[in-house]
Amino acid sequence: MRVCVAGAAGAFGQKHLDAIANIEGVEVTSIVGREEESTKAAAAARGIGHWTLDLDESLARHDVDCVILSTPTQMHAAQAIACLEAGKHVLVEIPMADNLADSKRLVETQRRTGLIAMAGHVRRFNPSHQWIHNRIKTGELTLQQLDVQTYFFRRTNTNALGKPRSWTDHLLWHHACHTVDLFQYQTGGVPEKVYGLEGPIHPELGIAMDMSIGMKAQNGALCTLSLSFNNNGPLGTFFRYICDNGTYIARYDDLVDGYEKPIDLSGVAVSNNGIELIDREFFTAIREGREPNASVAQCLPAMETLDRIERSFRL
Repeated sequence: MRVCVAGAAGAFGQKHLDAIANIEGVEVTSIVGREEESTKAAAAARGIGHWTLDLDESLARHDVDCVILSTPTQMHAAQAIACLEAGKHVLVEIPMADNLADSKRLVETQRRTGLIAMAGHVRRFNPSHQWIHNRIKTGELTLQQLDVQTYFFRRTNTNALGKPRSWTDHLLWHHACHTVDLFQYQTGGVPEKVYGLEGPIHPELGIAMDMSIGMKAQNGALCTLSLSFNNNGPLGTFFRYICDNGTYIARYDDLVDGYEKPIDLSGVAVSNNGIELIDREFFTAIREGREPNASVAQCLPAMETLDRIERSFRL
């Protein structure tokens, strides 16, 4: 399997390159970046033979079977569609688009081409959330409420490595997308009720820096999501699962109970790294010719819910 990683010099591009290094039978043959110096250096550091600042150049190569897009959100849909039109399978980082219309166009292109198109909904793959999901499926747990906090201190355009970004992040279409899809994944359907509240718009960035979202599943389970770019404290997302048979707190790939006692996640998956697990699913689905977990079609309902939440801001 020969893969191109676009956005390879960025924070998540590096995470994907690290993950691929642990997967047998996969070779990175090309990387795409925004700046010549950093992209060239990223290729040299990992012994990757080809680098470019032009995605189309990589898509034209015969030694590229598939593409992982870790590029700015606003580019996701157009680039993913370009990959499919060029005959390449694609894994696009979350979100697949920053609006519903482009999400639908991507899903339509995947259906027409018949290629694998997967969205980077890594919460489906984190061992912590998998552990919960497996017990919900067997009936051992029933989710009553999911309480989530997504907090950053990001008043300027900087990435997870503290480096300047060329694009503006978004609490709803990026960060809330993780939790909206996860809640639907864990409850098995689209919520019957949703609402959203946003705080003041930043005068320079043009986005809300604080947001509150509520959802009610068809089975009655609730989700409360608080998001902020103003939080001067621990960064990241923290998930509290309140269930009929215990409370659990997930922090990415780690899980504890309500009293902070660690939950043994060994045996849940072949790796404890959610990024590696989502990449493994992508490559395996290509080899087996099947729809992957987190295909763009499976994730479209989350984008529809985000659209409902965005429209609720104006009510």
